Amino acid sequence: MHDQSVGKAPEALIRYLKEQESKDLLRFITCGSVDDGKSTLIGRLLFDSKMIFEDQLASLEKDSRKMGTTGQDIDLALLLDGLEAEREQGITIDVAYRFFATDKRRFIVADTPGHEQYTRNMATGASTADAAIILVDARKGLLTQTRRHSYICSLLGVRHIILAVNKMDLVDYSQTVFDQIRADYEAFAKTIGYDHVSCLPLSALKGENVLHRTAALDWFNGPTLLAKLETIPVADADDTGPFRLPVQWVNRPNLDFRGFSGTIAAGRISVGDPVVVLPSAKSSRVSSIVTFDGTRESASIGEAITLTLEDEIDISRGDVICHSENRAGLSDQFEAKIVWMADEPLIPGRPYLLKSGARTVSMVVTRLKYSINVNSLEQAATKRLELNDIGVANISLDQQIAFDPYHDNHETGSFIIIDKMTNGTVGAGMIDFGLRRATNIHWQAVDVNKAARAAMKAQKPAVLWFTGLSGSGKSTIANLVEKRLHAAGRHTYMLDGDNIRHGLNKDLGFTEVDRVENIRRVAEVARLMADAGLIVLVSFISPFRSERKMARDLLPEDEFHEVFVDTPIALCEQRDPKGLYKKARMGEIKNFTGIDSPYEPPLASELTLETALSSAEECAGQVIDYLDQLSD
Repeated sequence: MHDQSVGKAPEALIRYLKEQESKDLLRFITCGSVDDGKSTLIGRLLFDSKMIFEDQLASLEKDSRKMGTTGQDIDLALLLDGLEAEREQGITIDVAYRFFATDKRRFIVADTPGHEQYTRNMATGASTADAAIILVDARKGLLTQTRRHSYICSLLGVRHIILAVNKMDLVDYSQTVFDQIRADYEAFAKTIGYDHVSCLPLSALKGENVLHRTAALDWFNGPTLLAKLETIPVADADDTGPFRLPVQWVNRPNLDFRGFSGTIAAGRISVGDPVVVLPSAKSSRVSSIVTFDGTRESASIGEAITLTLEDEIDISRGDVICHSENRAGLSDQFEAKIVWMADEPLIPGRPYLLKSGARTVSMVVTRLKYSINVNSLEQAATKRLELNDIGVANISLDQQIAFDPYHDNHETGSFIIIDKMTNGTVGAGMIDFGLRRATNIHWQAVDVNKAARAAMKAQKPAVLWFTGLSGSGKSTIANLVEKRLHAAGRHTYMLDGDNIRHGLNKDLGFTEVDRVENIRRVAEVARLMADAGLIVLVSFISPFRSERKMARDLLPEDEFHEVFVDTPIALCEQRDPKGLYKKARMGEIKNFTGIDSPYEPPLASELTLETALSSAEECAGQVIDYLDQLSD
């Protein structure tokens, strides 16, 4: 008897697993504003569909008594609010994924945060979802966060929207309240591209119209929430599109094998098919397709594979392999929609990193066209994007990447934006199209180059970037250094902050946005002068590390030299030759560095000059000594 029971258990398990495999899978998210009941709703789905184990239930009952918000009843929201911080605050911070199944379908649900601070997590959950449940508190109606989440869903291509009007028990199950919210939301949904939205009244806390109908909502003739989720069409992976394989790994287990691994982002590939690698545009044919289960003759979208090619061509992580007859686009300039997710604003001209697939490149926003009001969808001119803002911008990269418009391919048309200083993700973007100017402009080959110009001057080009507070002595020291270099027969040019603002940058003010553009322009001019073979002395406050890094990145590593003129602010105010600090203290000058605008001192400058300890002449001598050491 014992042996027979052991033999039957695996058979039953295998049969169950096969039954699950035969069911289709729906990925959906719950989103909306804070306290609309998202976690409670998913907890109710799991609880009523018998997807909670006994030990989980016992733990839930214990936690409900300790930190629940439902009195003596089980607090189903605690099933999802897994982080201690979430339980203490009563909000969802992270994205919590849960699996459950019914007789008809399997589900993966993402409980996404409602708080504005964590909109980035909501966007993460929506990026892979087939459907979204937008929850609305029946007492509050549509809120800004409701519209923001709905708009992000439309941007990310979520196909099906369910409006769940929750907490109907708190408005006495009023059909009038429900009908008004439904009308308001349907009108808004049409403006973001959703012609049809399923609207359902329910009470997640009491389980009404979630899995079962109740007499309290007998006026509603539509399906329950679960019934609706079971009937939403799940689109099969479309392998008819053009083949795209972003290379995630170059597979070299031994000297006799070199393959290119990744997950197929679009289309289908077969042995013998002609392919092209972007951005190099090298071409070959598929020699073999290797998977975890062995070699295959073909593979399609969503499968993880390793390709080997007939020819030895240079392919690196981040390249994209395409079918030769239908290539991806290739550009270094785009128009894109951007969802900004950081406390620090996005500012045009400030350098960031852009990560598309496995490729990471440098990026700047060259033009911020407009931001989008998520309530009215009006387009407003702006100079920056704040936390949770959505905008449309032109972006420029330091090298070309392969891409498809986002509406054609979510994988090759999306990217994230990374802060260069912190390496934190600060934004997400969707490519609309490559800019035509990127294909029309090319570097013109010239015969007289930087090396030839520098040789004629018998010197090595350099940019000495003097940074420090106003009144620190930057310009005084830079002027003394240039006089000594000129006397020694060196070819120099000095770019001073005040002088440049009389001409090239006279259209710029002193806001953070204008300061960034001020430094960007000066950095480009300094780069051109270094290309002419000159020693360039740049004297600018340049208060932000990110902009000084941008200037550094424009030049070869050994040509940019940051000189930190380190002067205590008290000494700067004592000198105050222009009376600017006094005016700033009195509020007559806004955005003054060191007073009401920050200065970020260098973390590792090539040279630091302490003017409280040394005279301007002595500091200039230190710079000359530093240059002499470089030339030795």
